[in-house]
Order: sequence, then C-alpha cells, then structure tokens
Amino acid sequence: MSEHTALVVGGTSGIGLATARRLQALGATVHVVGRGKQRLDDVAASDPELIVHRADGGNRAEISAVIETIGRIDWLIISLSGSEGSGSVADLDFDMLRRAFDAKFWAHLTTIQAAVPHLTATGSITLLGAITARAGMPGTAGIAALNGAVEALVKPLAMELAPIRVNGVSPGLVDTPWWSGIPDEARKAYFAQAAQALPTQRIATADDIAEVTVVAATNANLTGTVIETDGGARLVSMG
Repeated sequence: MSEHTALVVGGTSGIGLATARRLQALGATVHVVGRGKQRLDDVAASDPELIVHRADGGNRAEISAVIETIGRIDWLIISLSGSEGSGSVADLDFDMLRRAFDAKFWAHLTTIQAAVPHLTATGSITLLGAITARAGMPGTAGIAALNGAVEALVKPLAMELAPIRVNGVSPGLVDTPWWSGIPDEARKAYFAQAAQALPTQRIATADDIAEVTVVAATNANLTGTVIETDGGARLVSMG
C-alpha cells in the first residue's frame, strides 16, 4: 500500500493531470476527479495507474461521495477552472462572471469543505489560482477578481486548518487545453508574441506548473504561501 494518498480535483487534463502523474511517480496512490466522461476515459486508458472518478467539484453531494470512497487523504490538489471571466469591464457580462465564480471559486470552497474531515493532520491543500490576480493586465478585471478570491483563501485557511498545510500556486501563461477555444494559428501567434515579452522568453508547459504544485503539496515546511510561477508575467506589461 502506498504511504500517501492524493486527490486531484480537476485532474483529467492540463496542470491537474500533469500533477497527478508527478504524484503517482513519487509513489502515491492518486485519485483524479473530472466532470467529462470522455476525458476520464482517456485518462483511464493513458494512465491506468491513476484512479478516476466522475464528479463535479462544485456539487457537494457528488464530491462528498467520491471523498467518502477514498477515505484518508494526504494531499488535496484543486485544479478547477473554466474558460469564462475575461473581458473589458465596460463589456463584462456579469452572468458569465457569476458562472465563472461558480465553476472555480465556489467549486474550490465546496471541495475544501467536503474534504477537510478526511485530511490527515500532516496533509495539505493546494489551490490553483492565476497571476491575473496581481499582474494588472487590461481586460482581466473579472478573472483577476476570481483568481484573487481563490488565492485569498490560502492564508486564513492555513491558520484555521493548521497543522494541515494550505498553499496556492499562481501560474501565468501555460500551454494547456484552457486555450482550446482559440484557433491554433491565432494561439501560436499570441504565444510567440507573449513569450517575447516575458523575462523567461517562453510559455510554460503544464508540467512546469505541476512541478511547483507538487512542492506546494508535499513540502512539510510550506504553508500559507502562494507560489508565483508565471515566467515573470507580473513584472512586465502584457497588455
């Protein structure tokens, strides 16, 4: 039996899946939660060592049922997101922004509340925000507020839930399926332009962020911290 058990909610693609793979490589028993049957089937086929569950992290009954079947959890990683929330404040669709908060912020809180009774005393919670929370990029007021709300949970929960550790990871531009709504050529052109503005001169991969997420989840001396892994996006103008 593995020494540690991890649960990655939102773990069927992108950063979540890359994190699940890294945790499994460390020898943990890793459970992955996703909403879409096709993605879950794909993960079951490509990564049979990962244990997949179908549930919505924002649905208390569904996520609680999954957690009950798992039992003890050492490392909880919440990598829930959505494609909505961007746009200039003059044109911002508040109904869209509310859906974005439901999909990410409220789903984070719902999952945390369901999981806390099952976390070990030496366990951890790691939340995925985004650098929009502090970078000052035009056209991101809504999504910045969303990610700021997620990241604002870290410090108070680190104190409230201690000795359980609570941390956040704040990525910048990452080449993941989050961008799948943009045509390939347009996405490549944007990434090429953005990379030139970044100090690192590159767009991150999902595995870059997963590496940091694993540190946040597993390092016994790290709590109440949001780790910025953004290629320096917060340092430059990305507008």
